[in-house]
Amino acid sequence: MSANDPERQHTSVLLDEAISFLAPKSGEIFIDATLGLGGHAEAILSTENTSLIGIDSDAESIIFAKRRLERFGNRARFVHANFAAIGDVEVIGNHQVDGIIADLGLSSMQLDTGERGFSFRANAPLDMRMDRTTGETAAELLARLSEEDIANLIYRFGEERFSRRIARRIVERRERGEPVTTTEQLAEIVERSVKRSPKDKIHPATRTFQALRIAVNREIDILEGFIADAVKVLKENGRLVIISFHSLEDRIVKQSFQKLSGRCQCPPRIPQCVCGAAKMIEILTRRPVTASELEIIENPRARSAKLRAARRIVQPG
Repeated sequence: MSANDPERQHTSVLLDEAISFLAPKSGEIFIDATLGLGGHAEAILSTENTSLIGIDSDAESIIFAKRRLERFGNRARFVHANFAAIGDVEVIGNHQVDGIIADLGLSSMQLDTGERGFSFRANAPLDMRMDRTTGETAAELLARLSEEDIANLIYRFGEERFSRRIARRIVERRERGEPVTTTEQLAEIVERSVKRSPKDKIHPATRTFQALRIAVNREIDILEGFIADAVKVLKENGRLVIISFHSLEDRIVKQSFQKLSGRCQCPPRIPQCVCGAAKMIEILTRRPVTASELEIIENPRARSAKLRAARRIVQPG
């Protein structure tokens, strides 16, 4: 394996904490719903006689993960699909499993491969699709949406307070017959639009790029459904671990876990529960688990990571 291999460069976030909650034992079956480069999967399969189904919408990630995990032979199976397919029998079979993990962040390979368009560090087509075989690119999205819709998207998914100024300049450029089609063009617009404080630790384009990636891949839209389906796939005492990197994602995980633990999510004045809360899980993390100072120093991408875990229980009766 060369020094330039993605497996060598990639470090799985909150790896020890995730494995501690999953607690793999011999003979157990797991699903890594966002396989990436296989770091969490490798740690799971390192427990003797475990098996794993790895799901990822990024075909290139699966290629690298297969190479990383080849020593485990047929104990690992790979599926090219979005993690929303976890409830699809055709994808995972008739299995009920002992543990599921979903790491909602990008891998280092996706960020560092310029032509994917995820990062402003290299000039590339503004793509951002996890699965490059289907769907609308970020450039196509910006060419189609109204100024208001672009601003709302950047504000909602990126929490960028200068979203309206950014959207206005994107549309002004589009109206001149110069649509935004590259990462460099978008980054330049954002840098001219955002007032940056000396205290800011992140690049001014970070929030906008994050927002577009979330929108292109419908990450927020499908997360709540994924959690509900994942719980149904778990055996009694099966463990679910989710690592998020965005406050909106973490909020959805938190609220979904609360609902699935039987805690009503309806407004206080509603006389009868209509949200469908049902006690299916026990929440194992009262607060999200975050990275240690040492991990953040060694892997700055861990700074925003939050891990939440739950255990499947059987409803009484």
